[in-house]
Amino acid sequence: IRRAVLLEEGWGGAAEGELRRCLQSLACVKGKNVLCKTPVGREVEDGDAFAWNDQFKSNRVKVKIGTISAGSGSASGVVVRKEEVEEDRKPQVEAAIVRVMKSRRVLSHSEVVAEVAALVKGKKGGVGGGGFLPSPAMIKQRIESLIEREFLERDEGDRRVLRYVS
Repeated sequence: IRRAVLLEEGWGGAAEGELRRCLQSLACVKGKNVLCKTPVGREVEDGDAFAWNDQFKSNRVKVKIGTISAGSGSASGVVVRKEEVEEDRKPQVEAAIVRVMKSRRVLSHSEVVAEVAALVKGKKGGVGGGGFLPSPAMIKQRIESLIEREFLERDEGDRRVLRYVS
Protein backbone atom coordinates (compact mmCIF):
# COMPACT_ATOMS: atom_id res chain seq x y z
CA ILE A 1 0.00 0.00 0.00
CA ARG A 2 1.30 3.42 -0.91
CA ARG A 3 1.49 5.81 2.02
CA ALA A 4 0.96 8.95 -0.12
CA VAL A 5 -0.42 9.90 -3.52
CA LEU A 6 0.49 12.98 -5.52
CA LEU A 7 -2.26 14.56 -7.65
CA GLU A 8 -0.63 15.30 -10.97
CA GLU A 9 -1.85 16.95 -14.12
CA GLY A 10 -3.44 14.83 -16.82
CA TRP A 11 -5.52 12.35 -14.83
CA GLY A 12 -8.03 12.52 -17.63
CA GLY A 13 -11.04 14.64 -18.63
CA ALA A 14 -14.36 14.13 -16.89
CA ALA A 15 -12.96 11.68 -14.33
CA GLU A 16 -10.51 14.31 -13.10
CA GLY A 17 -13.27 16.55 -11.74
CA GLU A 18 -14.87 13.58 -9.98
CA LEU A 19 -11.50 12.58 -8.51
CA ARG A 20 -10.90 16.10 -7.23
CA ARG A 21 -14.35 16.20 -5.55
CA CYS A 22 -13.79 12.82 -3.90
CA LEU A 23 -10.36 13.80 -2.64
CA GLN A 24 -11.76 17.09 -1.36
CA SER A 25 -14.50 15.19 0.51
CA LEU A 26 -11.98 12.84 2.10
CA ALA A 27 -9.39 15.48 3.01
CA CYS A 28 -11.09 18.85 3.48
CA VAL A 29 -14.21 18.17 5.57
CA LYS A 30 -13.69 19.19 9.18
CA GLY A 31 -13.86 16.26 11.61
CA LYS A 32 -13.86 13.64 8.85
CA ASN A 33 -10.37 13.98 7.44
CA VAL A 34 -9.66 10.42 6.35
CA LEU A 35 -6.80 11.79 4.25
CA CYS A 36 -4.23 14.46 5.07
CA LYS A 37 -3.65 17.01 2.31
CA THR A 38 -0.40 18.87 1.70
CA PRO A 39 -0.43 21.85 1.37
CA VAL A 40 -3.36 22.46 3.72
CA GLY A 41 -6.29 24.26 2.09
CA ARG A 42 -9.89 23.92 0.93
CA GLU A 43 -9.25 23.43 -2.80
CA VAL A 44 -7.59 20.45 -4.48
CA GLU A 45 -4.95 21.59 -6.96
CA ASP A 46 -2.38 19.90 -9.19
CA GLY A 47 0.68 18.94 -7.14
CA ASP A 48 -1.24 18.37 -3.88
CA ALA A 49 -0.14 15.29 -1.93
CA PHE A 50 -2.56 13.04 -0.02
CA ALA A 51 -1.63 10.62 2.73
CA TRP A 52 -3.60 8.35 5.06
CA ASN A 53 -4.55 10.17 8.29
CA ASP A 54 -3.35 7.88 11.09
CA GLN A 55 -4.99 10.21 13.63
CA PHE A 56 -8.50 9.69 12.22
CA LYS A 57 -10.80 7.92 14.66
CA SER A 58 -14.53 7.34 14.70
CA ASN A 59 -16.89 5.65 17.13
CA ARG A 60 -18.83 4.20 14.21
CA VAL A 61 -18.02 1.12 12.18
CA LYS A 62 -19.28 2.87 9.04
CA VAL A 63 -18.40 6.51 8.51
CA LYS A 64 -20.64 8.56 6.20
CA ILE A 65 -18.73 11.08 4.15
CA GLY A 66 -20.82 13.16 1.76
CA THR A 67 -19.33 14.02 -1.59
CA ILE A 68 -18.84 17.73 -2.12
CA SER A 69 -21.18 18.85 -4.91
CA ALA A 70 -19.77 19.89 -8.24
CA GLY A 71 -19.15 23.58 -8.74
CA SER A 72 -19.87 25.68 -11.80
CA GLY A 73 -18.70 22.93 -14.15
CA SER A 74 -21.93 20.99 -13.74
CA ALA A 75 -24.37 23.83 -14.49
CA SER A 76 -25.22 22.29 -17.85
CA GLY A 77 -25.85 18.95 -16.13
CA VAL A 78 -28.37 20.57 -13.83
CA VAL A 79 -30.19 22.13 -16.80
CA VAL A 80 -30.27 18.76 -18.58
CA ARG A 81 -31.61 17.07 -15.44
CA LYS A 82 -34.31 19.73 -15.04
CA GLU A 83 -35.39 19.19 -18.65
CA GLU A 84 -35.56 15.43 -18.02
CA VAL A 85 -37.73 15.98 -14.95
CA GLU A 86 -40.06 18.30 -16.91
CA GLU A 87 -40.30 15.69 -19.67
CA ASP A 88 -41.13 12.96 -17.12
CA ARG A 89 -43.86 15.11 -15.57
CA LYS A 90 -45.74 15.77 -18.81
CA PRO A 91 -47.65 12.45 -18.78
CA GLN A 92 -48.61 12.99 -15.13
CA VAL A 93 -50.04 16.41 -15.90
CA GLU A 94 -51.87 15.10 -18.98
CA ALA A 95 -53.34 12.21 -16.97
CA ALA A 96 -54.55 14.65 -14.32
CA ILE A 97 -56.16 16.88 -16.97
CA VAL A 98 -57.95 13.91 -18.52
CA ARG A 99 -59.05 12.68 -15.07
CA VAL A 100 -60.50 16.09 -14.17
CA MET A 101 -62.18 16.59 -17.55
CA LYS A 102 -63.58 13.06 -17.64
CA SER A 103 -65.34 13.59 -14.31
CA ARG A 104 -66.53 17.16 -14.97
CA ARG A 105 -67.03 17.04 -18.78
CA VAL A 106 -67.12 20.87 -19.25
CA LEU A 107 -64.89 23.37 -17.41
CA SER A 108 -63.38 26.78 -17.96
CA HIS A 109 -59.66 26.94 -18.61
CA SER A 110 -58.90 28.57 -15.23
CA GLU A 111 -60.91 25.91 -13.36
CA VAL A 112 -59.02 23.14 -15.17
CA VAL A 113 -55.67 24.75 -14.27
CA ALA A 114 -56.67 25.11 -10.60
CA GLU A 115 -58.03 21.56 -10.28
CA VAL A 116 -55.11 19.95 -12.10
CA ALA A 117 -52.60 21.86 -9.96
CA ALA A 118 -54.38 20.74 -6.78
CA LEU A 119 -54.64 17.14 -7.99
CA VAL A 120 -50.99 16.83 -9.03
CA LYS A 121 -49.68 18.71 -5.99
CA GLY A 122 -51.55 16.45 -3.59
CA LYS A 123 -50.56 13.24 -5.34
CA LYS A 124 -48.81 10.74 -3.07
CA GLY A 125 -46.82 7.62 -3.80
CA GLY A 126 -44.60 8.94 -6.55
CA VAL A 127 -40.82 8.96 -6.44
CA GLY A 128 -39.84 11.14 -3.52
CA GLY A 129 -43.18 10.53 -1.81
CA GLY A 130 -45.16 13.52 -3.01
CA GLY A 131 -46.48 15.46 -5.92
CA PHE A 132 -45.24 18.65 -7.50
CA LEU A 133 -46.79 21.97 -8.41
CA PRO A 134 -46.94 22.29 -12.18
CA SER A 135 -46.74 25.78 -13.63
CA PRO A 136 -49.86 27.17 -15.31
CA ALA A 137 -47.82 27.44 -18.52
CA MET A 138 -47.03 23.73 -18.40
CA ILE A 139 -50.70 22.88 -17.81
CA LYS A 140 -51.67 25.11 -20.75
CA GLN A 141 -49.14 23.36 -23.00
CA ARG A 142 -50.49 19.96 -22.00
CA ILE A 143 -54.09 21.14 -22.61
CA GLU A 144 -53.09 22.31 -26.11
CA SER A 145 -51.42 18.96 -26.72
CA LEU A 146 -54.60 17.13 -25.66
CA ILE A 147 -56.70 19.38 -27.93
CA GLU A 148 -54.40 18.55 -30.88
CA ARG A 149 -54.78 14.82 -30.12
CA GLU A 150 -58.56 15.30 -29.84
CA PHE A 151 -58.98 14.32 -26.18
CA LEU A 152 -60.37 17.80 -25.49
CA GLU A 153 -62.02 20.52 -27.53
CA ARG A 154 -62.79 24.19 -27.07
CA ASP A 155 -66.43 25.31 -26.82
CA GLU A 156 -67.57 26.99 -30.03
CA GLY A 157 -69.42 29.76 -28.15
CA ASP A 158 -66.78 30.53 -25.50
CA ARG A 159 -63.13 29.71 -26.37
CA ARG A 160 -62.18 29.69 -22.66
CA VAL A 161 -64.40 26.66 -21.99
CA LEU A 162 -63.02 23.16 -22.54
CA ARG A 163 -65.00 19.99 -23.24
CA TYR A 164 -63.96 16.38 -22.78
CA VAL A 165 -64.30 14.36 -25.99
CA SER A 166 -65.44 10.83 -25.13
